[in-house]
Amino acid sequence: MLHRKSIKFILNRILIKFERKQLHTVNTKVNEHIEKSRQWKNEISALRTIILDCQLTEDIKWGKPCYSFSRKNIVIIQGFKDYFALLFFKGGIMKDPKHLLVKMGENTQAGRQMRFENVQDILDKKSIIKGYIFEAVEIEERGEKVQIKKEATPIPEEFQIKLNENPELKSAFESLTPGRQRAYLFHFSAPKQSKTRESRIEKSILNILDGKGMND
Repeated sequence: MLHRKSIKFILNRILIKFERKQLHTVNTKVNEHIEKSRQWKNEISALRTIILDCQLTEDIKWGKPCYSFSRKNIVIIQGFKDYFALLFFKGGIMKDPKHLLVKMGENTQAGRQMRFENVQDILDKKSIIKGYIFEAVEIEERGEKVQIKKEATPIPEEFQIKLNENPELKSAFESLTPGRQRAYLFHFSAPKQSKTRESRIEKSILNILDGKGMND
């Protein structure tokens, strides 16, 4: 008898071959999304045509056009105030030979953006975009995963002072789950002004002592 993993592998290969033989189909949800877009309408349409030519399946996820292969998310189209982008979900482990992928934030590990300024910029990079998409698909076919590094979240000075002054608060905070701790630390660190950081800390002390997270 075949092992479960072998059966799963065979079925996955059949699904992949089936999807490759299918012609790309236009999702009406994406049509509606483009019609309602106030900005980047032409850019979305241009990028969409290129992506569909790579035989990806399109849908609307998180309110944006998202493209998958074998039910695995490959890319998603993003529009911002000052720029337009194609996010590769596993861009962090792609080769990026043209050095076009941008890390969005200091703590971003998996996703990377390829940014564009206008329709012509997209058309000029058509073959490059396709090459990157095909690499992203191959990464999924090989089952590669992004190794997420768990780094210690810095403790704001204002909160560290409170922890040093209040052993009970320190004990309560350390008893919280790592996720709850990180949520508080990000919340405390966000404001630029020390006074605002102190205010956020003061408002959260009782919840921390009660063993609650920010959203509890």
